[in-house]
Amino acid sequence: MSEKLHAAEYVFPGHPDKLSDAIADALVEAAARLEKRALVGVEVAVHRNRVFITGRIACQDAEILDIGSLVRNVYQSAGYGPDWEPAPGNVDIELDLCLGPLEDGEAEFRAVADDQSVCVGYAIDKPETNYLPLEHWLANRLGRRLQDLRQEHPELQLGPDGKVLLVLRENADDFSLDQFSCSLQQRSGADDVALHRVVRVTLEAEMAGFAADIPGLAAAVPASIHVNGAGAFDLGGPEGDNGLSGKKLVVDAYGPRVPIGGGALSGKDFFKADRAGAIYARRLAKAVVMTGLTEEAIVRVLWHPGAETARVLSITSGEGHELSVGSWERLLDLTLASAGEHWSNRVTLVDVARYGHFTDSELPWEAISF
Repeated sequence: MSEKLHAAEYVFPGHPDKLSDAIADALVEAAARLEKRALVGVEVAVHRNRVFITGRIACQDAEILDIGSLVRNVYQSAGYGPDWEPAPGNVDIELDLCLGPLEDGEAEFRAVADDQSVCVGYAIDKPETNYLPLEHWLANRLGRRLQDLRQEHPELQLGPDGKVLLVLRENADDFSLDQFSCSLQQRSGADDVALHRVVRVTLEAEMAGFAADIPGLAAAVPASIHVNGAGAFDLGGPEGDNGLSGKKLVVDAYGPRVPIGGGALSGKDFFKADRAGAIYARRLAKAVVMTGLTEEAIVRVLWHPGAETARVLSITSGEGHELSVGSWERLLDLTLASAGEHWSNRVTLVDVARYGHFTDSELPWEAISF
C-alpha cells in the first residue's frame, strides 16, 4: 500500500460559524423543552456585535421564548465577556422568525418528512476513535485540548476563537502526525514564544497518550509545528469575520476523506430529515462495521417528501463492494417518528453543535443495539 495523507480540521466554540451553530441548536433545545414535537428550522448569522436569526419555531408558548438570554448564554459559555468582544451584554439581536403554535394536526404530521434529503453515514473499525477516521478524531481531540490552555495558562492571554489543521500520514497500518497547525486567538503584545512552547508540550503529551491507546499511531510530533502562522491573531470571532450556521458541515461530519450529503444539522429538530437521516446513516454504518462484516462502511439514505421511513440506497465497503441493503433496513428503526421521540430532550445540543454529533460515544444515537 502506498502512503496516503489525510487532512482534518477543527474550530473552537468561539469561532463565528460555531457560535452560529450553537445559537441555532440552543433554540432547538429550548423549543423541544416546551413541546417535544416542536418544529424548528432556523438559520443564524453573526457579524461584529450583530446576530441575525431567521426561520420558524412552532410549539406551545413559542412567542415567550427568551431568545436574547439564549443567545447571550452561548456567547458567554464560548468565552466572550469583558475581556473579549463582543461582550454578551452588547450583542444586538435581529429576528425574522415565524413564532407560534403548531397548526392543527401538525404535531401528528411531524412523523412525515417535510423535505427531501440524501444523507451519508460512515464508520471504520477503530473503536478507539469511536469508529471515526483517525485524522478527524485527532483534530477534534487536539483542538478541544488546546481550548483548555486558556484556563490553564491565563498568562498567555488567549481568546475564545481558534482553529486546528493537521495532516496524518498513513503507511500500511502505521500512522504518524505529518503536519500540525493551529491558530489561537491571543492578545496583542502577549508572549507568542511562550504560546508556541506550551502548544508543543501539550501536543507531545497528548500524542504520547493517544499512541499508547491506538494501535499503529506514532507518538512523534512534527519537528516544525505552526502556531499563528498568519501572524498576530488578536482580532477574532465575529469581530474579525462573519459566521453562518451550517458552514462547517465537513467538520461536523467525518472530515474531508468522507463524502457527505444532506444539509446542516444544527438549527433543525430531530424530526427534520437532514438531522434524522445523518444520524440513521451513521448508525447503520457503525452497526455494519461492529458486526465485522467489513472494516469500513459508507451508507447512503434517502428521504422523499412525505415519507415516514428513510430508504437505504446503498451500503458500500471500504473496498468498494456493495453490500445487501434489505436486511439492514429491517434491522434498525429508520422512522422519522422514532428519531424525534428518542433524541429530543436527550442531550445538551449546544455542546453537540460545538463538538460534533459523532465524536462522543456517550451520545444516545451512538449506542448501537440489535
